[in-house]
Amino acid sequence: MKLSTRSRFGLRFLLELGLNYAKRKPVYLREISQREEISEKYLSQLALLLKSAGLISSVRGVHGGYILNKEPREIRLLEIIQTLEGDLSLVPCVNDSTYCQRVAICATREVWLKMGKAFKETLGSLTLQDLMAIQEGKLQGNVYYQI
Repeated sequence: MKLSTRSRFGLRFLLELGLNYAKRKPVYLREISQREEISEKYLSQLALLLKSAGLISSVRGVHGGYILNKEPREIRLLEIIQTLEGDLSLVPCVNDSTYCQRVAICATREVWLKMGKAFKETLGSLTLQDLMAIQEGKLQGNVYYQI
């Protein structure tokens, strides 16, 4: 499976909000755009998706910006990726057994099922807090982190 730019940039967007979560103040899109080198326009599109999923809120006004709706330890990467990507199935027959008439005898479908399960389990086992710990370790020069 290849994740889209939406997921890669969306995780970086939420990571920035997570790293600022303890301050309890909104973060401007412009700041995130500059730090992450992602266009402000694209971030605003991601913000709409993440806001509609209830992951973030926008705060209007001079001291406005975006904040997480939940603590970083409560936000699973699976929830984020599903919000940004939609269906995570590798092939259509994984979720729809009527898609192909060979489902009952198809050996490759078992591989796709197993791969999809491992992918979802990995994302489901990690939180935004875990990602923050990895980022903080890298910024401090500790490049090893075990998942």
